[in-house]
Amino acid sequence: MAMFRFTAPPPLSLYVHFPWCVRKCPYCDFNSHAIREDMDETAYVQALLADLDRERSAVVERPLVSLFFGGGTPSLFSPDALHRLLEGIRARLPLAGDCEITLEANPGSAERGRFEEFRAAGINRLSLGIQSFDDEKLRALGRIHDGREACKAIESAHAAGFTSLNLDLMFALPEQSLPAMLADLEQALACAPSHLSLYQLTIEPNTAFAHAPPVLPDDDTAWAMQEAASEKLTGAGFEQYEISAWARPGHRCRHNHQYWTFGDYLGIGAGAHGKITLAEAGVIERHRKPRHPRDYLRAAHGSGTAPFGVRHRLSPDDVRFEFFLNALRLTEGFDTALYPAHAGLPWPEADPALRRARQEGWLEQTGDRLRPTERGRRFLNDVQALFLPEEDEKREPHHGQ
Repeated sequence: MAMFRFTAPPPLSLYVHFPWCVRKCPYCDFNSHAIREDMDETAYVQALLADLDRERSAVVERPLVSLFFGGGTPSLFSPDALHRLLEGIRARLPLAGDCEITLEANPGSAERGRFEEFRAAGINRLSLGIQSFDDEKLRALGRIHDGREACKAIESAHAAGFTSLNLDLMFALPEQSLPAMLADLEQALACAPSHLSLYQLTIEPNTAFAHAPPVLPDDDTAWAMQEAASEKLTGAGFEQYEISAWARPGHRCRHNHQYWTFGDYLGIGAGAHGKITLAEAGVIERHRKPRHPRDYLRAAHGSGTAPFGVRHRLSPDDVRFEFFLNALRLTEGFDTALYPAHAGLPWPEADPALRRARQEGWLEQTGDRLRPTERGRRFLNDVQALFLPEEDEKREPHHGQ
């Protein structure tokens, strides 16, 4: 029996995961592995396309609105390998005429020399993992580049013709002061990116930092940094459209917007996740591929044509939680019509979590648009927690950062 009703499936994207890095950063909890002899780019590209062959029957003739090469460090792969991969994807799935194709890269000199070739291969958006321009902070974060290399990489990206350029920047770094954070931000703005992803450093389980935590700024200082960054970026002509995302007009990240609006996306590659709507059947499925590159390669090159990895169907409670978990990150909020369109469920007007969030002053609704208030953005984790399945009435908020 169908649990969800759709007039059409949501827009579709493709995420491709590359699990290798030169070195694992101590704060990173992504599925990434230091390069060893098991990084065979030819075998991995073949595995990715075999993986896509097994997945595409569920999305046949649906065009891709965005394509994201993430990691890890996908720019460790040669431009030729990425070109072959892109051609293979185009042969299997239609790409929208304005499809956004993003490559994550680090500022190392070897990768920097390839930017023009990446652009020629079909990449039209570059995302550079800068994190900081301060050499001391970069060493504390375990990064393998310095501030000078970061600036050179950005110059090379501009010279290669990337008009859509994102910089990843972190704040609340070990023993970082507010003036030091603002100096980082000023340097980033001087480099003229079209998009900034500004993340607060948090200590994640199962990371090197979790085992040996550095001294981080306290919550009040971190919030002061966030407010000062907001003022600086707004004054520089950037618009904040998501809790950690800032863009110049016309340069919002389409791929990440898919996640935040509960769009569909296939995930291929070691440890990749995906979410697909089977509109006619009234079903929403999630899938996850084997995490270790060795296990992934074995599964992808194995016999059979059926999709592999872990798969499960979402319940209405799952969908409700995931939808609000993501959509409430949007600064401008969302139109309530998005919920039935992308979640396949009627708008929950009487939802206890919505009522509680309004009472706390965390959410406000104007007409059909629901958005977090400034207070709601500060306590976003508490707002999101209200939507956990079976937790609405008994969960008490704690006002942490």
